[in-house]
Amino acid sequence: MKFALVNPAWEFSGSIYFGCQEPHYPLELLFASDKIKEAGHEALLLDAQLHRLSVADVKQRLNEFHPDFLVIPTAPSYLFWRCPPPELRIPKQWFAALGDGAVKVAIGPHSSATPAVALRKLDCDVVFRGEPDEMLPLLASRAWSEIDGCCWRDEKGIHLSPTLAVTDMRKLKALKFDNYGVEIHKHRHHVFHGEGHGAELEFARGCPWACSFCNKTLFRNKFRERDVDEVLAEVDRLIARGVDYIYWIDEIFGVGKNVQRLLQELAKRPISIGLQTRIDLWNEETLDLLGNARCISMECGVESITAEGRDALNKGCRVGTPRLTQLLIYARKRIPWVQANLILTEHDDRNEIRIWQEQLKAEGVWVSDPVPMFPYPGTPMYQQMFGPIDDQAWERAHHYYTNVFREKGYSDIQDQAPAAIEDLECTY
Repeated sequence: MKFALVNPAWEFSGSIYFGCQEPHYPLELLFASDKIKEAGHEALLLDAQLHRLSVADVKQRLNEFHPDFLVIPTAPSYLFWRCPPPELRIPKQWFAALGDGAVKVAIGPHSSATPAVALRKLDCDVVFRGEPDEMLPLLASRAWSEIDGCCWRDEKGIHLSPTLAVTDMRKLKALKFDNYGVEIHKHRHHVFHGEGHGAELEFARGCPWACSFCNKTLFRNKFRERDVDEVLAEVDRLIARGVDYIYWIDEIFGVGKNVQRLLQELAKRPISIGLQTRIDLWNEETLDLLGNARCISMECGVESITAEGRDALNKGCRVGTPRLTQLLIYARKRIPWVQANLILTEHDDRNEIRIWQEQLKAEGVWVSDPVPMFPYPGTPMYQQMFGPIDDQAWERAHHYYTNVFREKGYSDIQDQAPAAIEDLECTY
């Protein structure tokens, strides 16, 4: 069987999306492609965003390939499954233009949270709840009712899986990258100085904490590490093709038992790294190890400068603000870019925030202004605010967010006049 895996040419005008808009490795499609080939099927991966391909360009390639399955994600790479554009505008357009003849399959945070809505809005045949890496090849060989996370519709109606697909990370072998334009992808995620050749990789997936705002409950939830040697094989393949910077997309880099070995091995290679983490996971000794591994970008979720604010977000932080401050300053002495991210909470005084920002900025640590959080369906925050997810969950969250923050102000990296989700999806 033939699988076409298409990353659309993403475009975010009118969206509240606050992630990076540059192309990133579509790791979910890369892993799925290798698994499809392992199962004896054919896979064609097309990254329209990286190669600047139009719908017509991709349509021509698909006409030549004749796929049995067309797979499109609803978020631009695993890195942004936790903060995707709420609207399904882009995947909806691409399914409509490319779906002739093939079974249309959607993967991503929208199908994980609201599979029936995703089936209807995208007019597709199958959607997956959870992580699709290992499940997609099974569409060609197994009854769909037997596949974890598989939801579909047919003449009998909509069939929703009660399960979530969860990838066995130990079975994810080193990506070959023989189907990806490594040389074309130059973006160095979260690096704001200099030049180089960037890539993104994944060492671990999931997080042992359950912060109320984090959109990982329905996918990438349980913490799992990959085999260090498999990951290092990926690193070496990328270095051989000119990459000199790797951003780790892990939800929370630095948790697992094997991360120190990974850092020790990375220190032996001509590569620099970036990552997102919690500063309270580290101490002076491990921060030295991180610096020795040539970490040049460290993004830390502090969220609140008060213990009460962190507790309200269910951060589970066991150290106080003075120790967090001390660790951030120590990290900055070893890492060129250290960033502390804050969330807008009711427990933080804006004057106290400004004082803390100025204290850290004087030491070279960049501190974000507190950002408004979108209550993504599937997060504990959504559940607390609105109750169980229903078919209007995305609209409800979007209406709340735009109504509240239209006057308070959006983040400086967002569209300052976002459109209604119904306008973006043409669903009025």
